[in-house]
Amino acid sequence: MPESTAYANSHAAALPTATFTPAHLKFINAKLEKLSPEKIIEWAMMTLPGLIQTTAFGPTGLVILDMINRIHIDQQAAANVQPTPASSSASEEENDDEDEGVRQLKKSGYNTHRHPVPLVFIDTLYHFQETLDLAQRVQDHYNIPLKVYKPQDCETTEDFERLHGQRLWETDDVSYDYLVKVEPGRRSYQEFGAQAVISGRRRSQKGDRAHLDILEVESGTGLLKLNPLATWSFQQVWTYLRAYQVPFNVLLDQGYRSVGDWHSTKPASNPDDERSGRWEGKKKSECGLHVDYFKMRAEFQATQKKKQALLAAQQQAAGQVA
Repeated sequence: MPESTAYANSHAAALPTATFTPAHLKFINAKLEKLSPEKIIEWAMMTLPGLIQTTAFGPTGLVILDMINRIHIDQQAAANVQPTPASSSASEEENDDEDEGVRQLKKSGYNTHRHPVPLVFIDTLYHFQETLDLAQRVQDHYNIPLKVYKPQDCETTEDFERLHGQRLWETDDVSYDYLVKVEPGRRSYQEFGAQAVISGRRRSQKGDRAHLDILEVESGTGLLKLNPLATWSFQQVWTYLRAYQVPFNVLLDQGYRSVGDWHSTKPASNPDDERSGRWEGKKKSECGLHVDYFKMRAEFQATQKKKQALLAAQQQAAGQVA
């Protein structure tokens, strides 16, 4: 039975879909293993429908962003096309020959002439200030739009804690990961009609990432995940950042290697394991975006039911006492 990349959402039906059998996927990965990351990204931009990039502006994601930008510039130069100024996005007229996917991107406020792969940042509301500053520097440096997604119905940390309580990552980390990462991520896929997502995961990050394929099909949803720098080491990433003067998180100069939320991130304690500064003391290596979506959603829903039952019991007990 073929695995389909047609992600179940309200926009995907308007886009073409890509379908791969396991044998086909194995064949493609064997070919991609021989290509440079730039060539992998270029292939994906030409081949995969509904392609977006999600990033928390980690080192690998920044390298990928820079590569996409360079590929886009080269393609424009080859076609003798000038980039569309930022100010023209609102007045840009729709072309009758454009496919529905491009129209959806324009409706979402994304200017495809300035950047060909939508860039999505999930703001958990608990990022380091240095990460938020970097997000702005990246937008200014590349003159590209950034679509930001936050937890549902929340604009600030105070909003989130009023709805879900303080230090939720300590009392219920499953619900925390679902609320601040998974749900906003899935919402972004729906808005963009995403069928393929570029991630910054690499095999050298070890843990669950040690045996990454370059192209994966997410179990259950059929969402394609592309890991173009899967074969690179941290040193290769760092060398690229320096060589091409790519903006990066200033925390990297303070011993950090993988930067997530401030409450669960420290400088790397093991120089041979760049993610050793994440979730110290916990048997955890992923935040939720790259685990089984339906399993995590089921765990979240089960946790919510238990909380509601407990609250109802407490309210009933309080009523009896009164």
